[in-house]
Amino acid sequence: MQENFVATSEGFDIDSPSYSAINASWKLHEPELSKLYFELYMDHPHQADAFLKLKHIILNACVQRPSALKEKDDQKAIHDKWFLTNELVGMSLYVDRFCGNLNGLKDHLEYLHNLGINFLHLMPLFKSPPLESDGGYAVSDFRMVDEKFGNLKDLKNLISELQNRDFYLMLDIVLNHTSHHHEWAMRAKAGDPYYQDYFYMYDDQEIPNQFEKTMPEIFPESSPGNFTYIPECKKWVMTVFHQYQWDLNFSNPYVLVEMIDAIFFYANLGVDILRLDAPAFIWKQVDTTSQNLPQVHVLLRIIKHCIELATPGMAILGEAIVAPVEIMKYFGEGDYLGRECDIAYNATMMALQWDALATTKTKVMQSGYFSILNKPLGSSWINYTRCHDDIGLGFSDDNIKAGGFEPFTHRSFLQKYYTGEFPGSRASGALFSVNPKTQDARISGSLASLCGLEKVIASDNRVEVNQAISKIILMQAQTFFIGGIPMLFYGDEAGYTNDYSFLEDPGKSYDNRWMHRPVIHWEKNQKTKEANTIESKIFEATRRLISIRKKYPVIADHNNFHWLRQENFHLCSFVRANNHSTFFVILNYDTNPVYVSWYLFKEFAQAGQEIWDEWNQEILTIGDDEEHLFIPPHGIILGVLK
Repeated sequence: MQENFVATSEGFDIDSPSYSAINASWKLHEPELSKLYFELYMDHPHQADAFLKLKHIILNACVQRPSALKEKDDQKAIHDKWFLTNELVGMSLYVDRFCGNLNGLKDHLEYLHNLGINFLHLMPLFKSPPLESDGGYAVSDFRMVDEKFGNLKDLKNLISELQNRDFYLMLDIVLNHTSHHHEWAMRAKAGDPYYQDYFYMYDDQEIPNQFEKTMPEIFPESSPGNFTYIPECKKWVMTVFHQYQWDLNFSNPYVLVEMIDAIFFYANLGVDILRLDAPAFIWKQVDTTSQNLPQVHVLLRIIKHCIELATPGMAILGEAIVAPVEIMKYFGEGDYLGRECDIAYNATMMALQWDALATTKTKVMQSGYFSILNKPLGSSWINYTRCHDDIGLGFSDDNIKAGGFEPFTHRSFLQKYYTGEFPGSRASGALFSVNPKTQDARISGSLASLCGLEKVIASDNRVEVNQAISKIILMQAQTFFIGGIPMLFYGDEAGYTNDYSFLEDPGKSYDNRWMHRPVIHWEKNQKTKEANTIESKIFEATRRLISIRKKYPVIADHNNFHWLRQENFHLCSFVRANNHSTFFVILNYDTNPVYVSWYLFKEFAQAGQEIWDEWNQEILTIGDDEEHLFIPPHGIILGVLK
């Protein structure tokens, strides 16, 4: 922790000239910050000392914030909730698998710019053990760039280049755990009681066994249970994810102080959005699942206050992949509505899209999406069809029943469909983290492979290749227009299928999610410039979707989403509307053409009015209710009312 604060006999002087930039804000936020902090830590013997350290860190982060970032904060404040814009389009990527290292990434920014990307999420960059990294989420040093990517100077140079090109940046901070090679863990192993209290460490299994009664297993196949015995110190430590990832003990206020300090380190590098990894797990309590507990939200409110005080231009994303009823809480509730996380992952929408693609019907989608429509104004989603993670089938049994299916049978069907076992399926996925007791499982696989491209390329069937491409673009179209920040996963823009090279790497072979984290071969990406290649068809279609999105401000995320009356449950049909514009999105999830009555549009338009279909470059004149509009298999309409 940094200790170069302005000291007085009481600890610090808020009225010091050094703190003039934060003085008014501090006096506004401090009472509530103090209330939240002592709500959590009032019974901790060192709560006052830790709070004093927290104040020092906040104030110094403000003082040390570079002037260029303070100017950027001011610009963002002019455009309140700057991340809601329709002009923001992201890509998530592993630097080493995309281009080798941080310096190499600068050479490919033009490629991303040509696609329309202006926002990068760089997957974990900080030091982690090569054979126990969990894709970089087992961090052994929060401030040291892993040498395989370069060094901290390389990262700073890249950030400078991104800022010159008007790119935004998102980085991760892993709140829940560290690598067991982290300095804190090493000191705990060596017997230091101060650092042992940074983790959930116990002399015997009495308390761990109490936790185990109610805590679910995250990776029952590869990492069963939630505790690991550490022979060096003869203690048991909580390891919810993998045995090499030790859970941090946030009931110790010094852990919170350390992690706030790390958050400010990223903020003052120039991060625009900080992705808080696995926040649902950061507070543990016996006789609970130790997920989504009320204390989690208090911690997130404290983090938000700290950021608003010192680095207000940085937004926070809560990576809470939880049930819809829980995800909404991460935006804040009650007096804190809209005052917790700015952004969350729309994992439910992603899973519902894959359900619709397999069933060709959207009834489950519509039932499931109603529960996540009412997010607070000013907050937003990250929308995606694929990401580095697996696909969980987390929508509720009630949603499945509303779609006309039996829940257990339906999830079994989806598993078989996306692993290619179901008759007629062209998907090439794999089950991940199968629970042998419940048969619950998640799904791995790239966008292209799950849409059938891998298998149909092998069969050299041009008709089926085009069908697979149509599915890919259909999925991306919904992601780009439904409301939020669209986030492409690298390789999807060029039709990358599953990469099985991970099987030859002992640090990855146990985790089949690496099949959809490809190594980029730039000779393949060069084909995006060659007419009529698979790569160019997907790239150009994706580029067009991005271009259309950026053209229409009505696509900005101001809670202006409305389902259209559904008369055909093969369609996903919705409107983005404001006082100035009405934008229709019609997506056909069926493998057959659909004829839909013009009545579909009548809530927002009248017979005789015209719609300019940006996707198909044609004018649609709204007809009478008994007349019909033809939509081809996996067809798309992106139309603005003239």
